[in-house]
Amino acid sequence: MATEIRVPTLGESVNEATIGRWFKKPGDIVKADEPLVELETDKVTLEVNAPAAGKLGDIVAKDGETVEPGALLGSIVEGGAAAGNGSAEPAAKPAAAPDAPAQTSSASYGSHGEAAPAGARPSRDHGPAVARLAQETGVDPATLQGSGKDGRVTKGDILAAASGAPAPAPAPAPLPQIARAPSAPADAAREERVRMTKLRQTIARRLKDAQNIAAMLTTFNDVDMSAVMALRQQYKDVFEKKHGTKLGFMGFFTKAVIQALKDVPAVNAEIDGQDIVYKNYYHVGIAVGTDKGLVVPVVRDADMLSIAGIEKTIANFGRKAREGKLSIDEMQGGTFTITNGGIYGSLMSTPILNAPQSGILGMHRIEERPVVRNGKIEARPMMYLALSYDHRIVDGKEAVTFLVRVKEALEDPARLVLDL
Repeated sequence: MATEIRVPTLGESVNEATIGRWFKKPGDIVKADEPLVELETDKVTLEVNAPAAGKLGDIVAKDGETVEPGALLGSIVEGGAAAGNGSAEPAAKPAAAPDAPAQTSSASYGSHGEAAPAGARPSRDHGPAVARLAQETGVDPATLQGSGKDGRVTKGDILAAASGAPAPAPAPAPLPQIARAPSAPADAAREERVRMTKLRQTIARRLKDAQNIAAMLTTFNDVDMSAVMALRQQYKDVFEKKHGTKLGFMGFFTKAVIQALKDVPAVNAEIDGQDIVYKNYYHVGIAVGTDKGLVVPVVRDADMLSIAGIEKTIANFGRKAREGKLSIDEMQGGTFTITNGGIYGSLMSTPILNAPQSGILGMHRIEERPVVRNGKIEARPMMYLALSYDHRIVDGKEAVTFLVRVKEALEDPARLVLDL
């Protein structure tokens, strides 16, 4: 008897994943709940565990292929010999779901123009959810112009055809690539070519899309960190003892940002067609660098949290990001983003918007610089702030006002306590 291994539900707005690597090969013994295969989505990397104990049978989805939720990945043979062990007859392939055609998956090579190897499925194939809906509505997917990736038919196409409404517009073509001149033979031998991960591809696409769509502009200010640093120095030990987490700068910055967002709501809004959607809640994304790329977990309802609550949440996100355990839900729904390049030594930057948000605040390194106070030159710990914003929705006056509000709150942190 064979147990199917299928792609789990990937989360809201995530409709495909790429096979990163299999941890086992056909014929290997597997334990129940043991990690079998790594999936890369455009948000996180996750592992699929064995649904039962036994031996790994056929692997249906190979490394590098793109699969949809519910897609068949392989099978586990309970007892007996598994396929690939060379000592017994191969295990039978698990049957497809009774109401769906063979599961589809378009390999990543298909979108780059390379020839598909034998057995690869065409990119216009559709998944089981589409097949079931087609069966229920009587609409033949083969007669439709798909609006999904690579021309695939989506559930929206089926529903539109069934209702007589026009189908959704096809997905935009990939951005044109710059032609790469061939390397000299002596140089080519010293080069290494590595396929971009799904996460890195998505980061690249989203950042370029943000530049192409938004009227992005960056404005700067600087902040004297003396007061925050003194407050942190005075209370860091008792804070950690009471709350079990370190007192950093992100709690102060997040609180300062929330106050500024309340004063300048356009920075916490987004454009939807011809409408502006003002968010009357504050889900603050905190950019975190990992060895696989930048991820942005979201501190939800940050205005409801204390500085201690914010610091605990961010510390937990940082740990999970390093371990690759952030969930998709933890990285969705942000209304504004803070990124701290200062931890890497950045003096100044122009951060790129995290679309569809209309603002992102860049923090930078703190260094002593000469400033004039009461007619005297003094050395103060200064930090540059950079607000990148979508000029379609945020005017220059609003952007400057936002930065001034953040500056005022950080230079006089009592404002954060008194909500001034």
